[in-house]
Amino acid sequence: MIILGIDPGLAIVGFGVLEVLGDNRRVIEYGEINSPAHTPTPKRIKMIYDDVSYVINKYKPDCMAIEELFFNNNAKTAIDVAMARGALVLAAENAGIDVAEYTPLQVKQAVVGYGRADKNQVQQMVKLMLKLHEVPKPDDVADALAIALTHANTIRFELKISN
Repeated sequence: MIILGIDPGLAIVGFGVLEVLGDNRRVIEYGEINSPAHTPTPKRIKMIYDDVSYVINKYKPDCMAIEELFFNNNAKTAIDVAMARGALVLAAENAGIDVAEYTPLQVKQAVVGYGRADKNQVQQMVKLMLKLHEVPKPDDVADALAIALTHANTIRFELKISN
């Protein structure tokens, strides 16, 4: 199974592509999708849609795992990120792939085993679990891989329960 993990954002979308075979997880690719800050928002949304569609077409994932939005303060940022997230989900839907959604708490629990883990703990576990030489940068990329790992662990757990 190939999982596309996505950390949504307007300026930076982190993505990570994992191949999952049984208990084995292998990184196929990871990176970031950027949209320039002074570009009108509709054009930025289209850039994000087009770029993630390219990633989907190139790696042919079986599913996409994406982080649910969580914002405390800034409504403008929340709306902008929600629009970008909508474009990401639409790209998956148009490609016919299922979308799974995870909260930051679920990601931390799945990767670190502790829901209040800090960003550095999550990044170090991503590095360790995927046998990477260094923590992927920027943080959005490491987060995307963590989201993909969360989905891989969730599927594994659900398969064990059903057997």
